[in-house]
Amino acid sequence: MLKRLDKIRFRGQRRDEFLDLAESPNTSDTECTDEVVMKPRMSIREPSEELSVEGEQQSDAQAGPGSFSAALQDDSRTDLNEVKGHLEIALLEKHFLQEELRKLKEESNVDSLKQELEKERCRRIELEQKVNDALRSRLEDSPSQTPKVPPPPQPAGSGTDKQRETLSNSFLKWLYDRFGVYIEDFRFQPEEKTVETDEPLSGKRLTENMRRLKRGFRPVTNFMRNLSALSSWYSVYTSAIAFIFYMYAAWHGWAIPMFLFLAILRLSLNYLISKGWRIQWSIVPEVSEPMEPSKEDLTVSEKFQLVLDVAQKAQNLFGKMANILEKIKNLFMWVQPELTQKLYVGLWVAFISSCLLPYKLLGFIIAVYAGIKFFIIDFIFKSCPKLRQRFDTPYIIWTNLPTDLQLKERSSTTLSRRVPAAGGRGSLSAAAPLGVSRDEDGGRYYSTKRGAFHEVFSLPESERPLTVCENGWRCCLINRDRRTPTDYIRNGVLYVTENYLCFESSSSRSGSSKRNKVIKLLDIKEIQKYKVLSVLPGSGMGISIATPSTQKPMVFGAMMHRDEAFDAIFTQYNKILGVATAASPET
Repeated sequence: MLKRLDKIRFRGQRRDEFLDLAESPNTSDTECTDEVVMKPRMSIREPSEELSVEGEQQSDAQAGPGSFSAALQDDSRTDLNEVKGHLEIALLEKHFLQEELRKLKEESNVDSLKQELEKERCRRIELEQKVNDALRSRLEDSPSQTPKVPPPPQPAGSGTDKQRETLSNSFLKWLYDRFGVYIEDFRFQPEEKTVETDEPLSGKRLTENMRRLKRGFRPVTNFMRNLSALSSWYSVYTSAIAFIFYMYAAWHGWAIPMFLFLAILRLSLNYLISKGWRIQWSIVPEVSEPMEPSKEDLTVSEKFQLVLDVAQKAQNLFGKMANILEKIKNLFMWVQPELTQKLYVGLWVAFISSCLLPYKLLGFIIAVYAGIKFFIIDFIFKSCPKLRQRFDTPYIIWTNLPTDLQLKERSSTTLSRRVPAAGGRGSLSAAAPLGVSRDEDGGRYYSTKRGAFHEVFSLPESERPLTVCENGWRCCLINRDRRTPTDYIRNGVLYVTENYLCFESSSSRSGSSKRNKVIKLLDIKEIQKYKVLSVLPGSGMGISIATPSTQKPMVFGAMMHRDEAFDAIFTQYNKILGVATAASPET
C-alpha cells in the first residue's frame, strides 16, 4: 500500500521544484478554467502494474475492512493534493507565458517591421523594373541587333595602332594621377556662407575683450611713442644718429632698402625674444602697468566700478574712432571748403609733379622732405605751439575739421540762441559766424548745454575745459554751509580748466546761472578723496575741496569716475601752484 501511495504522489514533478505559493501571483482558481482543460486522472497503466495493483487489493481485502477504509481515505487525499499541485503549476506557467508575450510585443514591434518589410519589397521591385527598362533601352539602341558579320581580317598595322592607344591612355592616366588634384582645385564652387552667432552680453566678457584690445594695441602704441620721442629729440644722441643715417640713405637713394632692412632686423630681434633672449631697445622707457587685483579680492562696489571703467574706456575708444572717420568724411565732402581746397591744390601739384619729373628725382625729393619734416620741422613746431597753429598746414586742417557731433551742436546753438532786437548789427554779426567763432580758436568749439563755455561761467575766452574733461563729469555738489535742501545739494556737471574749477548746475530755472559754482585753483586749500556714506563698501565716490570762502569743505559726490577726475584736478592744481611759486620770487 505504501508503494502505491508513493507512485501516485510522485507521478508528476515534485512540489519542491516549483516556486513557493507565497511567491505566486494573486490569482483565483477559476481564472484559467477556460484555457486549461482538466484531464481525468485515469491513466493507461501497463498490464503488469494492473496485476500488481489487483494483487495488492486482494491482499488488502483479505487484511480486513479497517485497513481497507484507511487506504481509501489516504488515496483520495493524495489525489486531491496532486490535482491542486498541477493546477497551481498551470496557473504559474500561464502567468509567466503572458509576461514573456507582453515583453516580446514591447521589444519587437511586429506591425512596424511588417510595414518596413513591405516598403523594402516595393522598392526592390521598382529598382528591378528600372534596371530591366534601362537594359532594354540599351539593347534597342545598340547595333547588336543587326546580324553579326564575321570581323574582317585585321591589317598588319593594327597592332601598332593598339600599342599607340595604350601608350596614349597610360600617358593620360599618368598626367591625371600627377596633376589631376591641382586641376580639381580650379573647379568653381558656390561660396559657403557661415553665420556667426552673437555672444550674449556679459560684463566679464566685456572686461576681457577690453584687456585683449589693450594688449593688442600695446606694440602699436609703443612704436608710435618711440617715433614721437625720436622726432622730439628725447634722446639727442639717438635722434642725431638716426637723422644722419636716414639722410645718407635718402641722398644715395637707399631709403626703401633701409626700411626693408629695419623690418628684417625687427623680425630677427622678435625671433630671438621668442626663444628666450632678453633684448629690450626703446628710446622711451616703458611704463610698467599696475598689477590688477584678482577678482576674488574685489568687493561688490569695486566690481561695479570695474565694469563702469571698462564701459567708459569703450565709449571713449569708439568716440575717438568715430571722430577720425567723421573728419575724413567731412574733409572729402567739402564740409569746410577752405580746408578741402588746400588738399585739392596739393593733389594737383603732386599729380603734375609725377607727370613731369622722373621717378628717381621725385623719390629723392620726397625722401629728403620727409626726413627734414620729421626730424627738424616737427621738432620746431612742437617746441613753438604758436608757429604750429600758424604754419603747420596738416595740423591746421586736421584740428579745424569738424565732426558730425560738433556740426549738430553748432546748428542747435544757432537755432536756440536768441538775439535781442535792440542789439543792432553788431550783435547780429557776433552771433552769426558760429562756424568760425572766437570759441573755435585752436580748431575746437567748446560749449555747454546753455551756450558757450566762457559765457556760462563768466570767464575769459581762453579758459576752456581740459582734454580729459571735454564732456565734464556728472556729479552732485554738496554745500554743507547751506541749510535749505535746494541749496544743499545740486546736480550738475564738473569741469576743470587751466585756472578754474567750474560746476554747471543742471537746474532749468531762470536763476540757474547764479547757481553755477566757479572755484579758482589757487584758492583751494585742500583737495582729497571723500567717502560720503561710510556704510557703503569701497573708497567712496566723492572729492572734498576746502576754500577760504567756505566754513566746511564742499563735496562733489556721486561721481562715477572719481579717481580720474581727482587725478586731473590734483595735477592741474599742482601745476598752477608750481607756476605761482616760481613766479613769486621773481616779483
